[in-house]
Amino acid sequence: YIQGPEVNEFENEFANYCNVSFATGISNGTCSSLLAFKSLNIGEGDEVITAPNSFIASASSIALAGAKPVFADINDDLNINPLEIEKNITNKTKAVVPVHLTGRPANMDMINEIAKKYKLFVLEDAAQSVGAKYKGKKVGSFGDAASFSLHPLKNLHAYGDAGIFVTKHSYLIEKMKIIKNHGLMSRDHCEI
Repeated sequence: YIQGPEVNEFENEFANYCNVSFATGISNGTCSSLLAFKSLNIGEGDEVITAPNSFIASASSIALAGAKPVFADINDDLNINPLEIEKNITNKTKAVVPVHLTGRPANMDMINEIAKKYKLFVLEDAAQSVGAKYKGKKVGSFGDAASFSLHPLKNLHAYGDAGIFVTKHSYLIEKMKIIKNHGLMSRDHCEI
């Protein structure tokens, strides 16, 4: 029921569905993003660039981690404008959170190019976008990681609230699994 074999099977199937190596269930999409920032040691004094027109969770997860949300303007398609991302990068910028708003993917080619140039982490906010594709590939597989919401108002939902985090990085999934479980390595050993 909690972290049991059915959950593990769902996580593996979801990772395969998104064409990434790893997935882990989280209580909701906001916590997925928040724990990603915590796992990356993004916090006070850091900046994370995101879209200004998303649900408040896109920015609040940044603020809850202790970092400053920085808004980059959007294009006519209502997705973040990659050129505006670049204009907002400072020496404090640690990550970019493009939001695939209402299932319409952001321009991940340009976003990843900019992120690579400035050595920024890319966390796709795919809360509303399970199954959406960009150039034939599913969202969640473009950045370093992605957060999905499985809230009852989303296109794939659970009974009650839920979320899932996906990544191609083994170090990140391992840290996420520890943080989401109160820092426990086992019932009797707390690492953080």
